[in-house]
Amino acid sequence: MVTKQSKVQRRPTWDTYFMNIAHVIASRSTCLKRQVGSLIVKDEQILATGYNGAPRGMKHATEVGCLREQLQVASGTHHELCRGLHAEQNAIIQAARSGVNVEGSTLYCTYMPCVICSKMIINAGIKKIVFNGYYPDELAVQMLNESGIEISLYEEKYIEEEIQPVEFTEDEKNRYLL
Repeated sequence: MVTKQSKVQRRPTWDTYFMNIAHVIASRSTCLKRQVGSLIVKDEQILATGYNGAPRGMKHATEVGCLREQLQVASGTHHELCRGLHAEQNAIIQAARSGVNVEGSTLYCTYMPCVICSKMIINAGIKKIVFNGYYPDELAVQMLNESGIEISLYEEKYIEEEIQPVEFTEDEKNRYLL
């Protein structure tokens, strides 16, 4: 059956649009504990995306298990004891590899960045962070505040309406599809 999509009646805000994309990006994560997605945006254009997972060409936790679980590392501690990069790190690295300047941009992330990511965000020149889920890292918040980066908790409701497919009429099939 050939279908077309009906129009969505409600247009999302830019924050809703980008946070929804961040959640889709998070679905690519290979972390066994927390799926995080992020994107860097400037002038309503996506510059780079990132999700948490192993470096390029290396086996993912989904293949070899979670080092943090094996070593019984408490959440929020010893970030270096992990095979994966954080979503924010991957987005900043992706921009750098592509020669994209992120200075003055906004980072959308499904969770509040940790202190390591926060230091990278500060040095990258990102000016605003919009996040959805809380991550308890007081030093990260302190450093971001001291650097003058705007931190915004995203609390709007996501668009949950699905776009419903609509069947083409025979006339539409003949005009547009043949």
